Amino acid sequence: MSIGFDTDPAGCADALSRLASAGFSEEAVRSRLGLADLNELQLRAAHIYRQERLRERDALASAIDLFLLQGTVPTTELNRLFSGADQQALTAGGILERRGDFARGQASLYPVGSDLILSDHASHELDDGGGDTAVHDRVMYIGTDSRWLARATIRRPVPAMLDLCCGSGIHALLAASHAEQATAVDINPRAVKCTAFNARLKRLANVEALQGDLYGPIGDRRFELITANPPFVPAPTQQVGFRDGGPSGEDVQRRIIEGLPRHLAKGGTAQIVTELGESDGEPLDRRLRRWLGTAPIDIHVLRLRTHAAQAYAIGHADGADSRAFLESVGAWAANLKAHGYSRIVSVLLAFQWSDGTPWSRVDEAHPPTKSAGLEVQGIFAAERLTRDPALAQRLRAGSIARTGPVAIFEARTLGVDVPPTVHARLFGRALSVEHSLTPLELDLLTGLERPVATTNLLAIAAKLAVPEETVLNALVALVGKGLVQPVVATGVAT
Repeated sequence: MSIGFDTDPAGCADALSRLASAGFSEEAVRSRLGLADLNELQLRAAHIYRQERLRERDALASAIDLFLLQGTVPTTELNRLFSGADQQALTAGGILERRGDFARGQASLYPVGSDLILSDHASHELDDGGGDTAVHDRVMYIGTDSRWLARATIRRPVPAMLDLCCGSGIHALLAASHAEQATAVDINPRAVKCTAFNARLKRLANVEALQGDLYGPIGDRRFELITANPPFVPAPTQQVGFRDGGPSGEDVQRRIIEGLPRHLAKGGTAQIVTELGESDGEPLDRRLRRWLGTAPIDIHVLRLRTHAAQAYAIGHADGADSRAFLESVGAWAANLKAHGYSRIVSVLLAFQWSDGTPWSRVDEAHPPTKSAGLEVQGIFAAERLTRDPALAQRLRAGSIARTGPVAIFEARTLGVDVPPTVHARLFGRALSVEHSLTPLELDLLTGLERPVATTNLLAIAAKLAVPEETVLNALVALVGKGLVQPVVATGVAT
């Protein structure tokens, strides 16, 4: 059985709040299961978690088993979690199912920070009896992509936000705290019901859930924040609605980006987590620019993971026996080859209207493990600052300082006469973006133990016969990488 999302969740909110007293939060669950990040959770290892991490059956262990690992718990454990009245409310709301002396969740409750988001179970294979909802119509669980986007979203007060391909409604629900109105859209009626159910469960009056195809239900409205976690997998056959984005993987993501010029408000931001097939002949940002047409919009691409085409095909193939599995691998591999994809890249995309000539920027980073919205905004601010024609003179007339602690990495190939490459990243940031450094940039960065007047740097460079323009250009480059920043006379960074 699975939840229908069409019941009245009245009373469920108070019941589920009891889970907070059991410590059912993202950080507590991650720690209890021994994971570096909750994204590492593997449901196929549920038995191992129970044996090694949940052997002590306290309230937190029962909550994890019941609402995250798709397990069953005995009535004795359920009674420690909820009162009789709470159990009745959860059963009436369709969240809980009682079977004799045992109970089972009809949906999963995913901890996102201190929030709980309800959605379909992550694995239909672990549902009792396989579940009664067609795989194609299931609502997206809260997985890796959902958490990456939630962590990277720029959190600032906005009049209106839009979440496309909303699934459980996670991004609209999270944005409800800083948006006057949050609108969630999904083509799947079941996802719309799930989002509305979550909004009622959280007593959020500023979240609306609309059924329709992308921008179709919102007319000509514009939004200061647009988020999307669209179906993106380049699947040879379309089997999972929330996952498969057509044979190319671009059927939905392309139309979302094409619609941004009509629906992104001036001063607003659009953020998308997705995967893109990549060939050796076309940079990803060039394809995104083509989809935007002539709209003057700045593009930031943050590359998080790269999957070789062969490994991607194997990872997505399925089959009841070895022959069927190998045939599936062949079908996936052939489809990727037909579209010219040598690899699939997991990316976080961000778009903002340009205040000049539109630019595109591509960075690489490890996936965010905590809130990174301010850092995404900082990337846009740093890139725009470097495009200010007056920046070099501002730097010359003032002082310069590191933005924060910097980690330096050197890569050297042994046995080959090739100079080492040096990379730097800001230490302790949510987005560990690594930047390559020229020898001059490295020297300048290393010398900034404290704020230094640029004229002093130029004087040292002159003694070494390094042209002033070369030094200023290197400082501008470091500003763009976010590693250094100008300092005003009072010592406050600008």
